[in-house]
Amino acid sequence: MRTKPGQLFSRSNIIRTQRELANLRYFDAQTINPNVNPKPSEGTVDIEWQVEETSADQIELSGGWGYGRILGTLGLSFNNFSLKNIFKKGAWRPVPSGDGQKLSLRFQTYGVGYMSWSASFTEPWLGGKKPNAFTVSYYHSIYSNGLPKSDTNQSRFATDGFTVGLGKRLTWPDDFFTLYQGINVQLYNLRNYSRIFPVGSGTGNFNNINYNIILGRASIDQPIYPRRGSDITIDGEFTLPYSLFNNKDYSSLDEDDRYKWIEYYKIKVKAFWYFELMDKLVFAARFRFGYLGNYNKELGTTPFERFYLGGDGLSGYNQFDGREIIGMRGYTNESIVAYYRPSTSLSVAVGGTVYSRNTLEIRYPLSLNPSSTIFGLAFVEAGNSWLASQKFDPFNLYRSAGVGIRVFLPMFGMLGLDWAYGFDPVPGNPSASGSHFHFSLNQSLD
Repeated sequence: MRTKPGQLFSRSNIIRTQRELANLRYFDAQTINPNVNPKPSEGTVDIEWQVEETSADQIELSGGWGYGRILGTLGLSFNNFSLKNIFKKGAWRPVPSGDGQKLSLRFQTYGVGYMSWSASFTEPWLGGKKPNAFTVSYYHSIYSNGLPKSDTNQSRFATDGFTVGLGKRLTWPDDFFTLYQGINVQLYNLRNYSRIFPVGSGTGNFNNINYNIILGRASIDQPIYPRRGSDITIDGEFTLPYSLFNNKDYSSLDEDDRYKWIEYYKIKVKAFWYFELMDKLVFAARFRFGYLGNYNKELGTTPFERFYLGGDGLSGYNQFDGREIIGMRGYTNESIVAYYRPSTSLSVAVGGTVYSRNTLEIRYPLSLNPSSTIFGLAFVEAGNSWLASQKFDPFNLYRSAGVGIRVFLPMFGMLGLDWAYGFDPVPGNPSASGSHFHFSLNQSLD
């Protein structure tokens, strides 16, 4: 709240408070109303904030088709959780609430070949005096060919991940800026996975411990259907340069030993702008860029953490090696990655180390009711990924155009359906472009 008793009247503070209340997602953004009541005889102004509470919790129970499989998901997200009331009598209605904490639980599977579960907890007001968001999360996933552990032919890729992070609002250059810092630990265990993932024998343990720092500035007026403002972030991820601390001859090491301690640095930039052309008609321009680098040329760039472009951007079950899935409508999933290991006859995609994607979009709402926000959109998109920075060409892009619809239901999140046409053929993959439908469930719109 920027409009506090005793302060001088400020229209900008009213506008900013309205934005902050909308971004909490606890109130209907369309009905937030500052009732301003001037009292000239006293030289004061009374401000009454009229808000309408809306549901903040979400349940996800879905079965979708992707990558040639039926994928089932069960997720619960409590966005106004209260940890201190867990043992309080009468607080479970159905869960303790009221402190703005977020608790998320998720399970996903497509059968015996894949299972994943995760849990995360966020305290948005650590210490109780400033908006410092503390987050802790854990996830575990197993990919396999469905054979039991006792079978020597079993292929298995297991991942355990743990994250601790702290985000805070900055006051300089202005208080739209935020800073997040976190430590991520990812432990990979592979068995007979060389035909699917390009690391040596495909058997062994690999460790990824990285420091993540994100500087962002968000001034959008509301999260579900922003009409004005921008959302810009610079994201850096860094491991220690292990190879520079020892005297190993990496040219003679096999890949299992070479990548045992994963090292890299990754820089990502995201910039979204929103403009209201006329009442409710919004123009959005979005840009994304990513670069994965190495500290040691002799070691080269890690096969983990790469970029895969194309499709609906479905994330979760296919991110077993830290890969980032970037949506590109009008093309099939992960199709704009035409790079394979040169040292073997096996066709194994290794992903790009550089990518770029640009989107222009027009949106118009069909309903702004908080119980079901619906809007249509039309877009053009262009992007590509490259194996190395030397091959980067910002003008060599795959292009597409299409239309879509988004439906936001408070209990289920954002549902999306797009039709897009990819204009540029992908070498070696004639079915990748052309006409495609893309369905998304509770996915971000970036």
